[in-house]
Amino acid sequence: MNKKLVAYFSASGKTAAVAEKLAEKAEADIYEIRPETPYTKDDLNWMNKKSRSSVEMSDHSSRPAIADKNANIADYDTIYIGFPVWWYIAPTIINTFLEAYDFSGKKIILFATSGSSGFGKTVQNLQPSAPDATIIESKVNPSDTELDELADM
Repeated sequence: MNKKLVAYFSASGKTAAVAEKLAEKAEADIYEIRPETPYTKDDLNWMNKKSRSSVEMSDHSSRPAIADKNANIADYDTIYIGFPVWWYIAPTIINTFLEAYDFSGKKIILFATSGSSGFGKTVQNLQPSAPDATIIESKVNPSDTELDELADM
């Protein structure tokens, strides 16, 4: 049996809503990737080069701490990972999450939300954090029909 998990990071709630729909359609468990220090509105101001998100995204080695490490990744074959696209890639907290567990032999399916950009170099940036996993880029802002397709992957 292919046991599935939808893990997601959501800064504003948009990615959380998509993750919840996907988890329901895929009959998957759900897990929120929560930062140890939650992001404030000021932290997310991409127009301010000194905002927390801008500083983290300008340093690809940045690894924001996550609140817990209780995802039990070993229990799952397929892990959907959702996030908002920041600066054309996944926020570095996704690297933190991937590096916190052993994803060897796992299938990781990425989905994202974005105001205007696509995945960019997301897979390239995430693969070193889960080198023995298969990472598949799927959809940005998936429609309900696309979520149905994702659920069957």
